[in-house]
Amino acid sequence: MCFHIPCMDEVYVVDMRTISFDVPPQEILTKDSVTVSVDAVVYFRISSAVASVCNVEGVQKSTRLLAQTTLRNILGTKSLSDLLSEREAISQDMQSTLDLATAPWGVVVERVEIKDVRLPANLQRAMAAEAEAFREAKAKEIAADGERNAAQALRDASDTMMQSPCAIQLRYLQTLTTIASEQNSTIVFPIPIDMFRLFSNGNQQQGETYSMPEVRDVRASSLTEETAMES
Repeated sequence: MCFHIPCMDEVYVVDMRTISFDVPPQEILTKDSVTVSVDAVVYFRISSAVASVCNVEGVQKSTRLLAQTTLRNILGTKSLSDLLSEREAISQDMQSTLDLATAPWGVVVERVEIKDVRLPANLQRAMAAEAEAFREAKAKEIAADGERNAAQALRDASDTMMQSPCAIQLRYLQTLTTIASEQNSTIVFPIPIDMFRLFSNGNQQQGETYSMPEVRDVRASSLTEETAMES
């Protein structure tokens, strides 16, 4: 039971429930000189009604203004990559800073969340192009690694086949079986290169045995006839 003296006492009704408010979008220049627009939401409650009335004028308005300046100050020390990847840490840092500053007002800041980070359109296009170029470079690198591994495997397979000639014939028959299973109307039979080498070696031996002596005899007879005619 309390007594109210008219014309002397004033009654202030203080809401002790948790109150939330949106921090308006703030144009912030990050540490790496990138302009972004960031907004947040703050949850707080009043723990001491007497302190919230006696120590500050308009506790809710003061808390809103302090949240805006704290958001700008904290994000101004962060780079763009930190801002995009460390939202949870930035929210906790902002919460602790606000809670410490509003403690004399009887205010307890329960939670701070960064809602959205808006980037300029030209920066979004540049980041998208950079990400696409990185993905293309990564894809080419993976393809080059695959080609290198395939070449290494083919070299190992060729070395193994050179040690066992029968392996080449088996591989050849396996290839014909694979082609026949696909129900193709045309099958190409490759001719081994060794067969051409046998034919080329045989022609060279015949040429050395028969053709060369005939040429020499013809030249010798022609020289004999010219000498007889001059005499």
